[in-house]
Formats: sequence, structure tokens, C-alpha cells
Amino acid sequence: MSFHKQPKDDTQHQNHLDGAVKILTSDLLEESTRSGLDNHLQRWIEDVKDASNPELHQIVTDLQALKAHFNGGSIDNELVGQLLGRLGTNTSKAAVFAENPNTAERVTKLGEALSAAAKQVRHPQAENTPEQDLGQSSASK
Repeated sequence: MSFHKQPKDDTQHQNHLDGAVKILTSDLLEESTRSGLDNHLQRWIEDVKDASNPELHQIVTDLQALKAHFNGGSIDNELVGQLLGRLGTNTSKAAVFAENPNTAERVTKLGEALSAAAKQVRHPQAENTPEQDLGQSSASK
């Protein structure tokens, strides 16, 4: 009987990436109160570690810090926003390391979702609907 850990295939990684995007595009602070977020962050950390790429070390560090912060009780929006912002930038850059084009596309979407979540967490009241944004831009002309 073998107890070697089987490497994850691209489909598993893609499913984890899709799940991360889904969490980030919902109400992240509400999600942080649910137990599933902790498990999701842990899977994400393991996926990034599985890549065995030293270029991704900062992503692992930031994910671990985010996970620890969410487990700490009260949420510091500024800290979470900083972590998400840096994760967004570094995740977008990491898309070049994905060998599978479908995975690379999902990594890019995840980077965008992280950057958007960073803005939402830092300025929750500043979020406008697209209709409000259009109204403001036409009013300022």
C-alpha cells in the first residue's frame, strides 16, 4: 500500500481557482465568518506550495497571514486590503508559470478578483454599482 501523496491534476487546481474567485466575488468579510473559508485558504496554500516555485513564496506567505488573520476574530480591513492587494498583483504575475492555458486563464481571473476584493474591503461604502458609476461619469462631463 502506498501512502505517497498523489499530485493534483490541473482539473483540481482549476476547481480550487474557480472556488477562490467565487468567494472573492461574494461578500468576503461575510465569508470570513464561515468555517469553509479556512479550509479553502489551506487548499489554496497547498496548491501554491505544490508548484515548488520560489517565485511564489510571497503568495504563500500572504495567504498564511490572511488565514491567520481571519482566524483571529476581529477583522482589520486595512491589513486584509493590503494582503489582498499584494496577492492580486503577485497572483496576476504568477499566471505565466501555469503550463495549462485553462489554468493560466483562471490564475489571471483570480488575480483580478483579489485586486477587486482588496478595494471592496478597504472601502466598502465606496463601492458603486455600474449604473452609479455611469451616472457620475456623465454628470461630470
